[in-house]
Formats: sequence, structure tokens, C-alpha cells
Amino acid sequence: MNILILGGDGFVGTNVAEVLAENNINYTIASRKNGYDLRVLENFIHLYEHTKPDIIINCVAHVGSLNYVTEQAAEIVLDNTKIILAMYEGIIKTNIKPLVINPIANCAYPAELDTFVEEDWWNGHLHRSVLAYGGTRRMLWITSECFSMQYNIQTISLLVPNMYGKYDSTDPNKAHALNALITKFVKAEKTNQPILEIWGTGIAVREWLYAKDFGKIIIEIIKNTDKKGLEEPLNIAQNFGLSIQELVKLIQKKFDYKGKIIWNSDMPDGVPKKVMDNTKFKKIFPNFEFINLEEGIEKTIDYYYHLYPY
Repeated sequence: MNILILGGDGFVGTNVAEVLAENNINYTIASRKNGYDLRVLENFIHLYEHTKPDIIINCVAHVGSLNYVTEQAAEIVLDNTKIILAMYEGIIKTNIKPLVINPIANCAYPAELDTFVEEDWWNGHLHRSVLAYGGTRRMLWITSECFSMQYNIQTISLLVPNMYGKYDSTDPNKAHALNALITKFVKAEKTNQPILEIWGTGIAVREWLYAKDFGKIIIEIIKNTDKKGLEEPLNIAQNFGLSIQELVKLIQKKFDYKGKIIWNSDMPDGVPKKVMDNTKFKKIFPNFEFINLEEGIEKTIDYYYHLYPY
């Protein structure tokens, strides 16, 4: 089985690759770092011709913080649209028939929902703060459906909450939210910073997925690609969320930081609540165990603590 990880040395891709390696599963990675600009169709054609993948794990995207995807909205749309179309067109041009696995960030859900249930993920408008990235996540699904209808290309779409863990950017404007908080605390403690600024008011509620847990779900899918229930988009969900204020208190307990925390309310909070219903997930993956949030935070802190200075 030939497995190709697109964006395999990015945040999510590196975590997926690590889990595959731990399970003695071979894979190939492709990203700009190893010479593949995945916005370009010709690069996909060359890549597919040489790897002939049976499974494509699509972890490539142009994304960043809430602030970043708003400031760079046009570039986010341009780059991600090019990636999506080139990825699928390249499949047809090279006459391969892989299984594609697409994580779809839960910012693709309508802004006004209280709990994200799969049947409702198209029933409303996106929040403006994530319009660019959330819009391309919806387009990713549309493209996969169209290539399924015409060319019988199979895609598994996994709706995922905010991820955290090792290997993310140390730039708070590019990192995923929980990782950005941890890197700020590490730097503040290491440098005896008198004030630690946190973006937003802290009232927004979010659900969190440890990136290696996502990798473990990928393993289960690889071992049983015909698992019933994966024909439609599926929440990778725990149905549990914390406000950013609660999350900061949880992180703060792991540090010996003595400075003052201030909230910059001029920065956007985004959607008030992102918590995902896990009813279907529990039926399809009844024995899957997510890492405890505190344990995942401790592992992530340890990673960035030893990575410092950054």
C-alpha cells in the first residue's frame, strides 16, 4: 500500500507521519519543503506518477490564526483553491484511483449553531472571521463530491475541531490557538516577562483535538477503509468544550509564571461556540479513546519548553 501525506512536514502532517511510523506503516511526504509547490498541477502530476498512491492523506493547507486568515483572506482563498483543484485534477490526469482522506476544519460549520451536528454543517452562513478558510473547506467537500460523481474517486471527509500538539508554528499569528497560548506562556516564563497578552476576550468556547489522536484515527481508517459510516462527513468529536478563559487557567496551572495576564479585546473572538456532536463518531469508532486534555497540554508544553528559544 502506497501512502502519500500531502503537507507531511507541516503541523498535522508531521503528527500523522509520526503515528504511521510508530505503527511501522511506510509513507511518502510531499510539501514545499521537499520541492513540491502543491498549488501547481504539474507538481501533482509528477508526484502521483512517481508515488502511485493508494491512499492520499491531505494535510496541506494555507492557514493560520483567526487574525491571520482575516488579514490574508484573499491569499487564503487563492492558495487553498489552487491546492484543492490541482490535487483532484492531478488524480484524473495520471489515471490513478486512490482513496483521499480530507480533514475539514469545523470552521466550515454555520456560525449560529450551538452544537455542530453533521446534518447541519451546510445549513447556514460561515462566520465572517473564517470566511476565507471555512469557505475553502466547504469547497474541498464540493470538489470531492463532484470527482466522486464523475470519476468515482473515493474521499473520506473528517470534520475536525481545533487541533493542538507538537510541531506547530511558534509564531502566534500562524499557530493553532491552543499551541499559540502555550508558546506564549513558555516564552513569558523563560524571559520573566512582566505581562502576557492574550488575544480576544476569552469567552469563546472551543473543542480541542490532540493532533496525534487524529493520526490514530487515520490508522484505524487505513486498516479498514471500507468501515461503514465513512461515506458521509463525520465529526471527529468528543462533545466537550472549554472557554478560552477556562483553557488559560488550565494552562497557567502548569507554569510558574508570576506576571500579569491581560486580555486584548480588540482582537477577534470568532464564533462564540464550537462544540461538535459525537453521536455518530461513537457508533463508528466505539472503542477509540482520546487523550485526556490535561495530559495532552502537558505533552505539548514539554515539547515547546524544550524547543525554546524560538
